[in-house]
Formats: sequence, C-alpha cells, structure tokens
Amino acid sequence: MKRFYKETAVDLGDGGHRILLDGKPMRTPAKTVLAVPTRALAEAIAAEWGEVPDKADINVSHLPLTRLAATGHDRVTTQRTRVIEDTAKYAGSDMLCYRASEPETLVKRQRETWQPLLDWAAGRYGARLVVVEGLAFVDQPADAVARLHEAVAAHSDLGLSALYNLTHISGSLVVALAVAEGHLSAADAFAAAQLDEIYQIERWGEDPIAAKRHAGIRHDIDASARFLALLAEQRLKG
Repeated sequence: MKRFYKETAVDLGDGGHRILLDGKPMRTPAKTVLAVPTRALAEAIAAEWGEVPDKADINVSHLPLTRLAATGHDRVTTQRTRVIEDTAKYAGSDMLCYRASEPETLVKRQRETWQPLLDWAAGRYGARLVVVEGLAFVDQPADAVARLHEAVAAHSDLGLSALYNLTHISGSLVVALAVAEGHLSAADAFAAAQLDEIYQIERWGEDPIAAKRHAGIRHDIDASARFLALLAEQRLKG
C-alpha cells in the first residue's frame, strides 16, 4: 500500500490521543481507533507516518511505534492473561542467570554487566534469582518468580506490548523491566542482551549476516524502549 494521505495530526478524543490521517482517526488492523494515553506517544506515531515519502510504499518495519500500539490494542486487550504469562515465564529462565565458566574475560564481563541488574531486581521487586554456571536448567525461587510476575501484570495493555517485545528480544525479563522502569537505557539493554555475541565479534570479527541481525535487534530494542518512555509521559495533557 502506498502513502494515501497528505497530512498527519493528533487530537484528544474518546479513549485518549488519536492519530489522524487527513483528519480521520487511524485504525488498527482489527479496526479499532488507534488512541494512546500520552500526547508524546501519539505525536511520535504521527511522525512515523509523516516521514513516509510521498507516494512511497508503506513499510510496517519503518513504523515500530505504530506496530506496538496496534498490538497492544488488538492482541493484549483480548489476550491479556496469555501475554502476561508469556512474558513472566522468562523469570524462570532469565538469560542473566546463566554464566560462562571460561574464559575469564567473558566471566568477568558477564558478572560486571549482568549481576548489577539482578541486584537491582532483587532490591526493586524483592526477587532474588539464582545464578549458575553453564546451561543446565535451574529452578528459580517461587517467591522471586511470583514477584516478577506481579511486576509484569502491573503494566497497561500498551505497556505489555512493548514489555513482551523487549523480553522476547533480549531473552531477559530483568533487562526488559529495567528498561521499562527507566533504570536501563536502550543502548545498555542491547549491550547486556548481546553481551556474548559482542564478545565473540570482538575476538573473531562480524560477518554481514550477523551484522544485519544485530542491527535488527538494536532497532527493536530502541523502539520498545522509546515506546515505554513516551508511554510514561504525563497522561492526557492537552
């Protein structure tokens, strides 16, 4: 589908701030009016559409904020419990808990990058996760898993859309929650999530396929982090 509109705008209507294309409210694939709780997020979504070149094809990969908002409306609202469970289950197998035993340079980097995040989760949520060497599965304390589940469930439908995306991409619920809470930047989240891969690239170099994959991961983390930050702006202001 090519660009079919001339102007984008934002207004305040039923349900929140709406994104307008030539004065008409944008709708999700499920035909729901796309409304978000903060003007900052609505303006950012409108800007995505405004940046589509005239008569160019509309590429959804260039509209990550729109996609996250639409997913929140169409999927999370109808499957909220499932999305919470699919996100919270990462508490039982969080990537940050599985450490290398060698080489020492990697062990040190994992410890210095990942352990402060686990310590933050323990202090913020009372969820102390167990760390092990190797990939053998370890059962995490039930109370820690339950408290991280509560932290996930506290998010709005739109927030869950981005939180699930971040968790899935990074392999770490702790990383995703740290970004959502403003404790971790998108750049640091990427560095934590891709620590092992970055370490290998530093040693052996990066091939074009891996470079493209890393660029995609960085793009998705950046978009999810930005979405959550914009969602946290003052609600329904003007």
